[in-house]
Amino acid sequence: MLNNADNTELEHWIHYRIDDEPESSLAKVLTPVQVMSDAGIDPQTNYLEQIHPEVVSYKDKPDEKIELTEGMRFITKPTGPMPVS
Repeated sequence: MLNNADNTELEHWIHYRIDDEPESSLAKVLTPVQVMSDAGIDPQTNYLEQIHPEVVSYKDKPDEKIELTEGMRFITKPTGPMPVS
């Protein structure tokens, strides 16, 4: 979005969800590690999976660039074995 007065780009927040919690970013591109870190999730013990608009696992791609779009949805999954109660 451009400001007509001086042709500078205005800030535009992109809203998305991670583990069904709302998040937002001014960055248009983030890595899975950045998405999780920004949400307070430990990327050392979790990995990111995109579930909307399409399903994409970033399990083995923690530094892949994700072009954020409005309404994206992500979930996190643990990288290690699940504890048994």
